[in-house]
Amino acid sequence: MSKHLPDGTIVLDTPEDIAAYRLLTLRSALGLEIQGIRFSSRRSVYQIIKKEFHLRGTKQRVYDQFTQLLITRKILITEQ
Repeated sequence: MSKHLPDGTIVLDTPEDIAAYRLLTLRSALGLEIQGIRFSSRRSVYQIIKKEFHLRGTKQRVYDQFTQLLITRKILITEQ
């Protein structure tokens, strides 16, 4: 379970928390790629997400599918 320290720091101390943070980071990076900003000089985040999660489509469609996947897994909480 993540811990929130008084100075605003969040400590991720379980494998599940670390994996969830990675997925949220991938989502953010894909959003930047959609805007034209590269996350890496190697493989694009778009390619990584498509391969790892077997998603298909344009960058925007993969972003939408991946966002829905994170919501379904309760990793991403949306405001109602």
